[in-house]
Amino acid sequence: MVFVYLLFCLIIGLLIIAAKLPEKYHVEHFTVIKKSIWDVMDKVSDLNYYAKWNPWQIMEKEGKYEISGTPKTPGHKYSWRGKKTGVGSLTLRDLDNRHVHFDLEFIKPWKAKAKDDWVFEEWGSGETKVTWQNNGDLPFPIARLMGRMLKKNLNKQFTEGLKNLKNLCEGYSA
Repeated sequence: MVFVYLLFCLIIGLLIIAAKLPEKYHVEHFTVIKKSIWDVMDKVSDLNYYAKWNPWQIMEKEGKYEISGTPKTPGHKYSWRGKKTGVGSLTLRDLDNRHVHFDLEFIKPWKAKAKDDWVFEEWGSGETKVTWQNNGDLPFPIARLMGRMLKKNLNKQFTEGLKNLKNLCEGYSA
């Protein structure tokens, strides 16, 4: 009986903590690449290049990947299926001369949606500041409890991905 009471108190405590944690997350990183905005945007908005710098595909080379739709146009889509990365897709939602916006949909190991946004700014002579942003919801209660771990993992992957993108754009091997 004492065990049941302690377990009940633990669960209630975790639910109270989860209720006080943020409902959303935001991760943002940037780098400066020694190429024009157009050169860099091309590597982000054409998902055929994605495999060359995407940290998740590099992490799971044996996964299944599919690219569909017309490059650099809304509806252009990158889908994946892997043991480490789960199942999901990245779909180009919109782009203009300084921004690229994607919708992320995760199907496995759990369902979730997020927004991937890119901002490109002229930065010095022939350089581009690239900002990669990711925003999503943290449903109650489990995702909120895991929010810090999610942000920590995304921070690591964004740093690696931007380094790979920089190397690809500047002509170094990633």
